[in-house]
Amino acid sequence: MATRVERITEFRHADLTELVQATEDAIRDGIGFNWVVPPGKDVLETYWKGVLVVPERVLFAGRLDGTLAASIQMLKPGPSKETSSFAASIEAHFVAPWARGHGLAKSLLEAAEREARSQGFSVLKLSVRQTQEPAIKLYEECGYSCWGELPTYEFVNAKMISGRFYYKNLEPITTLV
Repeated sequence: MATRVERITEFRHADLTELVQATEDAIRDGIGFNWVVPPGKDVLETYWKGVLVVPERVLFAGRLDGTLAASIQMLKPGPSKETSSFAASIEAHFVAPWARGHGLAKSLLEAAEREARSQGFSVLKLSVRQTQEPAIKLYEECGYSCWGELPTYEFVNAKMISGRFYYKNLEPITTLV
């Protein structure tokens, strides 16, 4: 099976439909996106279209045999974040259940890291539910350090879920001075 990661700046052909389907599949599988039940195709289409118009968001998508099956977003700090302008964040990192096991999650993470470095960021930050054990394993294997936990991270299916917060230094902070 062939995989490919690409930066998305506009949706072509079936891209939006495929990304909405992959998102719905991931939500149903418990991956998150701050939803427990998929909110509906129109809401997800609006969400993904909105990602492309926010200048602080960079969207990468992963394809499996040509079908959009995964994503990651790199968030740049806004202009009012002068004191934290050295750090970007990772969000919406997921792979649809049917496309897992082919290296897309790691390839997407590496693409976001390359983009962050190319834009001069020194640190990448992210957070993840404690229940997302494969994601935690990936982040730790890729050099992310856990700096804290929050016992009241998300409320899922009438149960409070804890979350972990991670960072990765992309280059020494001293290069900023």
